Amino acid sequence: MILWHLGATVLIVRYVFRDPDMDLRWVLAGSILPDVIDKPIGSLLFHDTFGTHRLFAHSIVFPMAAFGIALIATKRGTGLRRGLIGLTIGLFVHLLLDAAWATPEAFWWPFFGWEFPKVLDSDLFSLLGRMLSEPLVWAGEAAGAAYIVFLWRRYLAEAGAMRRFVRLDGRVDLPTGS
Repeated sequence: MILWHLGATVLIVRYVFRDPDMDLRWVLAGSILPDVIDKPIGSLLFHDTFGTHRLFAHSIVFPMAAFGIALIATKRGTGLRRGLIGLTIGLFVHLLLDAAWATPEAFWWPFFGWEFPKVLDSDLFSLLGRMLSEPLVWAGEAAGAAYIVFLWRRYLAEAGAMRRFVRLDGRVDLPTGS
């Protein structure tokens, strides 16, 4: 679910952190990174080995390690540090939206052992088929798309706003009066 993760993550981050200077491009990258990493590895390349589409990037260790690396490898106050922290926030929100804690063996990996729990029909074609046929997936995608369209029409449709977002600072204005 791509649009669900993108839209819902931005919604949560904008209204929880309320940081007008946050570069949402990094947050957006973090919001889909666990699926970009785990689904090809677990569902396509090494499905016979792992038998699941949720691997180490769906573990709490992944965003914690990313956060630690961001703090250790960057200087305080730099744009790179702020960006990597935004990426980490996106990673954490991805786990929240996936209810990753519902599979403790994967969520707490490797603390419960090195094996990932097998997921029935997690090969790429079964996974895609299930995603395309489940109404809840469609509802999530529609909700994510609706929020993205709302943001675009409300904040990014005016001349130069989208270019500023994509090329310059990744910012979307916050609502006023709150």
